[in-house]
Amino acid sequence: QVHLVESGGGSVQAGGSLRLSCIVSGYSYSGSSDYCMGWFRQAPGKERELVAVVDSDGKTRYTDSVKGRFTISKDNAGLTLYLQMNSLKPEDTAMYYCAADPYGGTWPADFGYWGQGTQVTVSS
Repeated sequence: QVHLVESGGGSVQAGGSLRLSCIVSGYSYSGSSDYCMGWFRQAPGKERELVAVVDSDGKTRYTDSVKGRFTISKDNAGLTLYLQMNSLKPEDTAMYYCAADPYGGTWPADFGYWGQGTQVTVSS
C-alpha cells in the first residue's frame, strides 16, 4: 500500500507563488523509478483534472493552462514530489491531490493511490 501526504497549500493573492509537497511511503514503494506520479486538482462543481505528471522515466507533462507557470519535480530518492506554482491565478483555486501509480496516465482513473488533498486558494 502506497501512502501519499500532501502539504503546502494555502491562500495567496494573484501573481503569488506556492510550493506543494507530497511525501510518499509504503511497503510496495521502492522509489520513483517504479511509479508515475502526478498532481491533480478539483475545483467546486468541476471534475478532477490533471495538472502535471512525471512518468517513471522522468518525462514531465502539464495541462496547457499551467505550462510555463508550474513545475513538477521530485527528490533524488523519489520519496517527495513537488509542485512549484508561480504566477498563480484565481482560476487555479482548487483542492490539489497527489497521485501515484505503477503505470499512470492522464486521467484520474489511471492512478491507484491518492493523498487527502491540500487546498489552494488564489484571490484577485
